[in-house]
Amino acid sequence: MIGIVMFFVALVMLLFGFPVAFTFGGVALIFGVWAEGADMFAFMPFRIQSIMENVVLMAVPLFIFMGIVLQKTKLAEQLLESMGKLFGGVRGGLAISTVLVGALLAASTGVVGASVVAMGLISLPVMLKYNYDKSLACGTICASGTLGQIIPPSIILIILGDVLGIPVGDLFQAAVGPGFILIGVYVAYILGYAWLKPESAPALPMDADVENRREQYVKALKAIIPPLALILIVLGSIFAGIATPTESSALGGIGALVLAALYKQFSWKMVYDSALETVKVTAMVFAILLGATAFSMAFTYTGGDYIVEEVLSQLPGGATGFLLLSMLAILVLGFFIDFVEISFIIVPILAPVADALGIAPLWFAILIAMNLQTSFLTPPFGFSLFYLKGVAPDSVRTVEIYKGVVPFILMQVAVVISILLFPGFYGLL
Repeated sequence: MIGIVMFFVALVMLLFGFPVAFTFGGVALIFGVWAEGADMFAFMPFRIQSIMENVVLMAVPLFIFMGIVLQKTKLAEQLLESMGKLFGGVRGGLAISTVLVGALLAASTGVVGASVVAMGLISLPVMLKYNYDKSLACGTICASGTLGQIIPPSIILIILGDVLGIPVGDLFQAAVGPGFILIGVYVAYILGYAWLKPESAPALPMDADVENRREQYVKALKAIIPPLALILIVLGSIFAGIATPTESSALGGIGALVLAALYKQFSWKMVYDSALETVKVTAMVFAILLGATAFSMAFTYTGGDYIVEEVLSQLPGGATGFLLLSMLAILVLGFFIDFVEISFIIVPILAPVADALGIAPLWFAILIAMNLQTSFLTPPFGFSLFYLKGVAPDSVRTVEIYKGVVPFILMQVAVVISILLFPGFYGLL
């Protein structure tokens, strides 16, 4: 039972706010030495070396770099302004444009914090100006910003591919369908909300913009085509089998620099700042990975994995019972800890059981990825909520942000359930 105790001690320490990487590494060291002695960690250097030489994980810093460079090109600002003019004449049009821009930013940058902050600074004031319901506006921005977790190229899909041993290209292809379904559900909800409560999501007055429709379409296309071309090049090269995800991530980094030049935002200072931020984010991810590796080693050596596997494999309902419990556990844990920790700690514990029960790895991975997306929205520690609150006007209260994300959390859960019930529809079996 030492492994189980170790697991709950780590969770309690995380809830008290201790740094994730040091919590997992420290707990593993204490319990590992207590149970097996210091010799248990003799092979730890070799595990660290294998992580550093992992070609799949090399795509993580490269995609992060691509996203940060695009963030600095003011891509989000131009997209939001153009989309807002295109859809402004429709009830709920500003919210719909926010969802569509969120999807484009997800596929081109994948940086959740940058997307939420950009849309919070640009889109939220406009929606509030035209008397949009505050909760609807806040919920739309937070949910749209998290689309980068499921729409490829997604960092979480790369991590899950490595943890579960699934080709990242296959994961990217499998995630496209669920991602589009989720976008469609968001748009349908906004249209329904605007129809039921027209005063809460009004259309923009026709004289709100003096530009004619043709000029608006041309301007929107100029804002959309460059990032869309980059998306098609990066993902198309993977889906066509021309490049591996790691190679395409390098291509994406170069493409982002080309776009920066096109938007006249290129400078060596911008490249330096982007590289510096990339190093910081990558160091955080890999520090957590090293701590998680030590934790998983100690957990396995103390027999915790056998206990978990035995309990989960004997659940009533077989594979269905296991999937329901594991998805519920990931959803609940997402309220308190980040998707990176769940991916490196919880998923390796669940994966052998899923394999033993004959669950298709691709199906299991997409279920987890979609489920983990909710961790950015769920109070009290949803990062998107903090990002938006940091840039929202003082008139927007925290409770309105929390209230606004609830329908979107329910929509995400509904899509997870649909993937669970109808995997064939999504091509996951």
